Amino acid sequence: MLLCVTMRTNLRRGKFRRLLGPLPGAIALLLVLAAAAPLARSQTPGDAASPAPSNQPEVITLDEAIRRAEANEPAYAAASAQSKTSALDRSIARSGLLPSVVYHNQALYTQPNGVKGTATSAEPMQKFIANNAVREYASQASVNETLGLAGWAGVRRADAASAMATAELEVARRGLVAAVTGLFYGSLAADHKFAVAERAHQEAAGFTSLTGKREHAREAAHADVVKAQLAEQQRQRELEDAKLAAAKARLELGVLLFPDPRTPYTLQDSADAPPLASREDVEQAAAKNNPELKSALAALSVSNVDVQAARAAYLPDLGLNFTYGIDAPQFAVNGPDGIRNLGYSASVTLDIPVWDWLSTQHKVRQSVIRRDAAKVALSATQRQLIARLDEAYAEAEVARNQFASLDASAVTAEESLRLTKLRYTGGEATVLEVVDAQNAYVTAQNAREDGRVRYEAARADLQTLTGTM
Repeated sequence: MLLCVTMRTNLRRGKFRRLLGPLPGAIALLLVLAAAAPLARSQTPGDAASPAPSNQPEVITLDEAIRRAEANEPAYAAASAQSKTSALDRSIARSGLLPSVVYHNQALYTQPNGVKGTATSAEPMQKFIANNAVREYASQASVNETLGLAGWAGVRRADAASAMATAELEVARRGLVAAVTGLFYGSLAADHKFAVAERAHQEAAGFTSLTGKREHAREAAHADVVKAQLAEQQRQRELEDAKLAAAKARLELGVLLFPDPRTPYTLQDSADAPPLASREDVEQAAAKNNPELKSALAALSVSNVDVQAARAAYLPDLGLNFTYGIDAPQFAVNGPDGIRNLGYSASVTLDIPVWDWLSTQHKVRQSVIRRDAAKVALSATQRQLIARLDEAYAEAEVARNQFASLDASAVTAEESLRLTKLRYTGGEATVLEVVDAQNAYVTAQNAREDGRVRYEAARADLQTLTGTM
């Protein structure tokens, strides 16, 4: 716009014509358009350099759903935080075995009593005899180290607790994966059931139209029309229920995926069910990677270390101290009489426990009782793993076989409905046969979707036990 105004002003003044000189009017017009084109393109809305944001829903795969759920699920976040803090506890426990260094600074003033300490000293005596002088300054670096079995037991306990927290995190992750898998395929099944309900409703509406045409041609009774209308009304109610169930399933999964559960998204998955691993592979993976078993073993290790830590109270602790710096009436390296204030001291302390009214013995008994309970828990976990592994594999195997059967039944029901409608059109079948074929079609399609969900949930449970998810 500014370029156009400037050009018009120049044309009125005659400057633009003189600037072009002998150029023809057509060439001048082309130059004007070429100069104005870049500015017009830069000011045109909807330019290709700044495309409008897309409103297409996000495509969510199972792996993406699991990744998003791990970032949004509070129980998994708590387990992750516990694992990270346990790893820091390991570092803290190991630091406790190393010497600590403190730089100590202190200025102490005590009220004098008015009496000089010695004939050569001008400083009066302090009223508190526990203090060394009226004015006392301390600036010292102190190195401390304590040697004892309790410190080593603390490190081992921190290591075992960290391993236990890591195993519990894996338990939480695989439980979350199993839950997300169930919700994912449950939402897919709900969407597919909604599509089946839509097709069934369209089929019922078409059949109602067909019965009306046959009644008008005096080839069918009015009872056929009534029966078809009742079936269409039932399909309409089923369509509304399927739509509501699909919306609920999407919201339930959306809670784990997005900040706003109402965010539109589409689920993407392969049409074919994945194969089932062999029994030998499943048993080997369960023996190596089962998180519940690892957690029980780590809990037993923690209990064993607790017993050692409790018994460590019977043994003495050796304390070492080295101090270097100033502790004098003057805050200076040298005193007024030429004596050097800077120096060092060292001490060794050995604390031997003698009597504590049997508290150490009772603590040892407490830790032994907890260790025995951990052994029972480990044994129970092993037995439960064997039983759950057999149950989960049998469930997955049956669900896989039934899913294949349900898939075949769905194809058969669709073909049966097509043939029955053809027979009815030719006057060889009754309206009840068509309605029964429609019901069988809807039932077979819904059963197929339920079978897919059952198989995927069984696979997820089996993978949770084997640690292959």
